[in-house]
Amino acid sequence: MDDLRADERCVDTLLPHRLSSDENYYWKLYTQNNNILNELKERFRKKNVQFPPQGFASVEVERSHLERSRDDEEAGCTSDKTIIERLLKDYKSFKTPSENGVIVWLEVWVQTVNSINEITSDFDMDIYVTELWMDYALRYDHMNPCKYNLSLSNEILEQIWKPNTVFINSKEAHIHRSPFINVFLMIYPNGTVWINYRVQVKGPCMMDFSAFPFERHQCRLTVESFSYNNQEVNMRWLNTTSQPLSLMSSPIVLPDFILTNYSTSIENVVYPAGVWNELTMTFEFSRRYGWYIFQAYIPTYLTIFISWISFCLGSKMIPARTMLGVNSLLALTFQFGNIMRNLPRVSYVKALDVWMLSCLTFVFCSLLELALVGSMSAKTEARSPKGSLSPRSTSPCPPSSPRICKHANDQTSPHGFRSYGSTAGDPRMRKKLILTTSGSLLNNSNRSNDRHQERMLLIEGGSDENAPNCAKLRMVSSPRRRRRPWTTDDIDRFSICAFPTLFGLFNVIYWSYYLTRP
Repeated sequence: MDDLRADERCVDTLLPHRLSSDENYYWKLYTQNNNILNELKERFRKKNVQFPPQGFASVEVERSHLERSRDDEEAGCTSDKTIIERLLKDYKSFKTPSENGVIVWLEVWVQTVNSINEITSDFDMDIYVTELWMDYALRYDHMNPCKYNLSLSNEILEQIWKPNTVFINSKEAHIHRSPFINVFLMIYPNGTVWINYRVQVKGPCMMDFSAFPFERHQCRLTVESFSYNNQEVNMRWLNTTSQPLSLMSSPIVLPDFILTNYSTSIENVVYPAGVWNELTMTFEFSRRYGWYIFQAYIPTYLTIFISWISFCLGSKMIPARTMLGVNSLLALTFQFGNIMRNLPRVSYVKALDVWMLSCLTFVFCSLLELALVGSMSAKTEARSPKGSLSPRSTSPCPPSSPRICKHANDQTSPHGFRSYGSTAGDPRMRKKLILTTSGSLLNNSNRSNDRHQERMLLIEGGSDENAPNCAKLRMVSSPRRRRRPWTTDDIDRFSICAFPTLFGLFNVIYWSYYLTRP
């Protein structure tokens, strides 16, 4: 009965009469057209069917088939099943639809991006791939079809010609099965074949971490016909009102990345077997650096600020300042290692490396400043031991009787002090004594010839030979003295201004460079 179903094209013009007989029908056909009768005889010659001269024929067919045929006949059209059987009867799936080559139009819809892996430098996404081409061997507009197009299953796809499109640079690709294979096939009356299939594909990404975590990555997928060069199959992007590459949901946002741009391109690539058309999809992903701002940058800011507190503690708090600086250094090192362990080991410097190393340098310099302050404080204490005489120290003389200490023998005096008169209790009449580095005293007329460091001593009180050998001395700076050396407090005051200034300048350069980098 299969041959009978396949030959309904000639039956559609006949006037059928059915006689029921249990499960089957006897279909009696009446016709006065000799051409139709001869065609019936030719088609049914392998069946044991009698054709009387008056044009009467009877054959046994299935009830279900006749029910469908009757509906189609009443509608005056050809059923889908009949069309497919006629199209595939003499169809050759290995033959290219046209001897001059066929144009295959391609369109891609991005359903979702599943993940981006920095370690393996790839991305995973679900896409819908649409292919369109013209196959004149599948035209059925002359068959008076009941439907404008035929929606068919994957089984029919295996019986027709296909361009064998592949993702040539994919790491992995497969058609979804949920629960059956996700392939859609549609054939139009003019022979246009439309195939759509849902694919999960994993493709490579060109990752450059030099601007991490402010970098952008480009991921590409390339499609071409695996079996045919461009002389047989000319691959092109589908030129419609919309773009050949589109998003089904926008925007596409991942925990670490966001899809910022996408584009298509076409390129002719020369192989030993000929020239192939390669259609490339380019996706650009930008990293969402909010997590790194909270986990890396803000903690390092706080650590740097805490390390500057040691400048305000003074030179007497060396243990506390040491603990503060060392803890800041360890905290930065731990944060840096915790972030870097989830990234690939690259041989170039990243933006986060520059930030962390610079912050470590600032903390390390604060420890160097602490070492300098501690060293100067220790030397100061060593130069002024307990019980030593200082300009303001107490003397055996009463405070009310300030005098210069005099030795019994001037020649044995360590500096050879001599009095140039008596002050007589009048402060305005105090005389100046010039003490040179060699220990000799010079008068005012010889001071201009002296190139050594000078100090002036004011003698307070009169010169009484019977007075006790004591005096109260007050140092007065000379205009030609050396600059006062830096103290530990001076270094701390300088550091508390210099460190924030340099760190602020570094921030301006760092953020302006990496945030505006193309």
